Amino acid sequence: MTNTDPPVPATPEPTPAPLPTSPAPEVPERLRGKKRPSRWGGCLPWLLIALVIGGGYLIWKFPSFKAQAELGSAYAARVGCSCRYIQGRSLESCTTDFPPGMELVSLSEDPVTKTVTGSVPLLASRSARYAGASGCLLRPED
Repeated sequence: MTNTDPPVPATPEPTPAPLPTSPAPEVPERLRGKKRPSRWGGCLPWLLIALVIGGGYLIWKFPSFKAQAELGSAYAARVGCSCRYIQGRSLESCTTDFPPGMELVSLSEDPVTKTVTGSVPLLASRSARYAGASGCLLRPED
């Protein structure tokens, strides 16, 4: 029979002496780090209040925004139609005739019916049609 245990050394190895431990140094109160509040703890109530006030303002002013969008899209359609079909300019050059504040209004055309549509995304869309000697007229069904 064979022995599978490792041989035992003749002299035992010495155990290391324990290291001396010292207490942690005392840090003065003024140098200790202050506990930081949570990231949203102080701001969250104010953020919620601001969102509620902002939402209320938008609901209160929505009819005014919609009316301004209707007016702007109708104006853009009429001016764009006159520019395109009476003056014969390209639709891209017609957008340079708009006054400041009408950057949200976009124009599109239907050359078959000679109609130009001015639209404000998600709020309003109006169309004007070229009517020969009468010029460009806003479409009443819009």
